[in-house]
Amino acid sequence: MGSFVLPIARLCQALFIILPCFLNTVICIDLENPTPLLPPIIPQLLNFSDQRLALIYPIIQAFKNIITSDPLGITKTWVGDNICNYEGFYCDNPPDNLTATAVASIDFNGFQLSAPTLDGFIDKLPDLAIFHANSNNFSGIISEKIANLQYLYEFDISNNNFFGPFPMAVLTMNSLSFLDIRYNSFTGSVPPEIFKQPLDVLFLNNNNFIQKLPDNLGATPALYLTLANNKFTGPIPKSIGRASSTLVEVLFLNNLITGCIPYELGFLRNATVFDAGNNQLSGPLPCSLGCLDKIEQLNFAGNFLYGQVPEVLCELGNLANLSLSNNYFTRAGIACRKLIKKGVLDIRKNCIHDLADQRSMKECASFFLQPISCPESTLTKIPCKAPPKSKRKSAPSCALSKHRL
Repeated sequence: MGSFVLPIARLCQALFIILPCFLNTVICIDLENPTPLLPPIIPQLLNFSDQRLALIYPIIQAFKNIITSDPLGITKTWVGDNICNYEGFYCDNPPDNLTATAVASIDFNGFQLSAPTLDGFIDKLPDLAIFHANSNNFSGIISEKIANLQYLYEFDISNNNFFGPFPMAVLTMNSLSFLDIRYNSFTGSVPPEIFKQPLDVLFLNNNNFIQKLPDNLGATPALYLTLANNKFTGPIPKSIGRASSTLVEVLFLNNLITGCIPYELGFLRNATVFDAGNNQLSGPLPCSLGCLDKIEQLNFAGNFLYGQVPEVLCELGNLANLSLSNNYFTRAGIACRKLIKKGVLDIRKNCIHDLADQRSMKECASFFLQPISCPESTLTKIPCKAPPKSKRKSAPSCALSKHRL
């Protein structure tokens, strides 16, 4: 009898020690073995409103355990069975079952969380449609397993510490319409196929991409295209004109882009912002830019452009800022000088010597000793109907041969 009572006593002692681990989230200590025991994850002891939430509970808790910094105390709310009330998690009815409840969206923007990876977290949330994690300290590479997220249409991991190559998995995610990977440390090249994806937003700026601008760049259906602050080289592809009905904002600034500004740039009739400042572009400004009727911000500062600033460009009605400083322009007409007085046109550090704050005569002369050529056949063409006043004032600098888009 005594030999039977002893195991029972030891069993009761063990239950007394371990049972609190099932009922709370504290770390328990085995009295005979001082090694801490991690709190077990047993969803069946909790009351989830949907089985889909029960399945992802261990995934969220596992991710919580690898978070190394949480200065705002966000993860303190990631407790219990009401996942839809966790800070940053949002639930909805999944497309395949409108009576079910699942985590459809995650918004960690500005949470300042730190974790060595997202692998094993977002790729295991099958109903995820939106993932925003701007301004955290997440790192690692982006796993190809995110391609399994069939509903994901917004993916924002900007302003983190991700590295490695471009996340190729996004090329197979046809539901994706918003891709923002800016302000990270991605390297290598951007696959040309990304410009064929059905994206509305493509933000790749402030990484370490090094490559020639893809020839098919104009195939993108994106409204907002940002490649700034990388090391893109080569000319602006003529194919950019194919995006005439879609592109609204284009940022190429602070790269290594060379060559002449393509005539086809004037086809971007819906563009409000175009910024190619601080590159190595050369040649005159094509008069086709006078067709950018909706343009508000236009920046070509810090290049090697020269010649006359086209009057048709200065006559555009929506211009709020035209930056042409630090180039080698030699002439500015009446309309352009009006914009200078209004503070709209910045043309400092050029070679227009009857204006203030220009380059020295010696510096300008030295520049013009270098051979530079651009195709003159398209420089003076205006691929849209020029307004009557442009006909009268701009004929000397831009021939008014009209070519319909």
